[in-house]
Amino acid sequence: MENLVNFLKRMIDPFSGTYKGKKVLLTGDTGFKGSWMAIWLRELGAEVFGYALPPYTPQDNYVSTGLSSKITHRDGDVRHLSDLLSFFKEAQPDMAFHLAAQPLVIDSYQNPHYNFETNLMGTVNFFEAVRQTPSVKVAINVTTDKCYQNNEWIWGYRENDPMGGDDPYSASKGCSELITHSYLKSFFSASNTAHVASGRAGNVIGGGDWAQNRIIPDIIRGYKAGTTTSIRNPQSVRPWQFVLEPVYGYMKLGQKLFNEGKSFSGGWNFGPAAYENYSVGDVVNQVRKLLPEVKIDAPETKEKLHEAGLLKLDITKAVNQLGWKPKLDFEKTIAFTIQGYQDELNTKNNVYQCRVNQINNYCGN
Repeated sequence: MENLVNFLKRMIDPFSGTYKGKKVLLTGDTGFKGSWMAIWLRELGAEVFGYALPPYTPQDNYVSTGLSSKITHRDGDVRHLSDLLSFFKEAQPDMAFHLAAQPLVIDSYQNPHYNFETNLMGTVNFFEAVRQTPSVKVAINVTTDKCYQNNEWIWGYRENDPMGGDDPYSASKGCSELITHSYLKSFFSASNTAHVASGRAGNVIGGGDWAQNRIIPDIIRGYKAGTTTSIRNPQSVRPWQFVLEPVYGYMKLGQKLFNEGKSFSGGWNFGPAAYENYSVGDVVNQVRKLLPEVKIDAPETKEKLHEAGLLKLDITKAVNQLGWKPKLDFEKTIAFTIQGYQDELNTKNNVYQCRVNQINNYCGN
């Protein structure tokens, strides 16, 4: 009976043991996606090294899960090459994932210099550190669906569509992709060099995200405080994903690069299925079904900041070549997300174990 219990507690591994015993370095491990990825990697038996700015709030996933005591972390800024390179040299990682970034469109308008400096030079510094650390066999830059020049087409963007961006955030992410391509062609094309790729995902949601000016965190903050949350652009359509969907994609890509090499280099899209097209208003309605007490309105706004109205990704390449595909439909995506917040709002819970449970539940779908 005890053996059965231990078996049921064991982390489901969809990566065939690739990460067990590996040294994996994450920039941005204190961030939303980075902290979830660090948990998953640790549970798979990887030795995780994280380099990032300190978490923004005591609510952040990195803090609530106690990750600082479970991985090797160093506070640092990706704009500082010497510090980042020193950490790479000490860790001697087998694989490296770059998730550290300025992640918000609105913040990119408020401080464009910091946005560009972080998202461009941070990428350069990451690949410089990879280039000067021979132990690294796989290096993946995590960007966004907003790296594409958005013409608000009704079909999804493919990996070979042009990079672009009208707002500073999107432009910086397009530039980050061009930097990745340049390093790939200039420094990582020989057989004895790291295998390099990028992962592009859409609007990622899930427990542990408390960033400002994001729809779900804003709603949950209002829910906790008993206040009304105002929603921008309720008609805007976004590729909504539970956080583990793209993280699964990045790790699947890392598995393929590590085991099969440079044929998996380049850009990869990770988004919902083509028929899963939902607006901000749809998200609000689904959240209301699970949390009827929330107070939400969508007033007319005079805000002039540009945000795309329609944005979709074509995931055919990842589905056919990586064997990755979304596990959750829209309803499950919102349900997993709200469950994640409820897990941490219950002060009796071990939030780290709740995250592990969600990872196993996700893998079981």
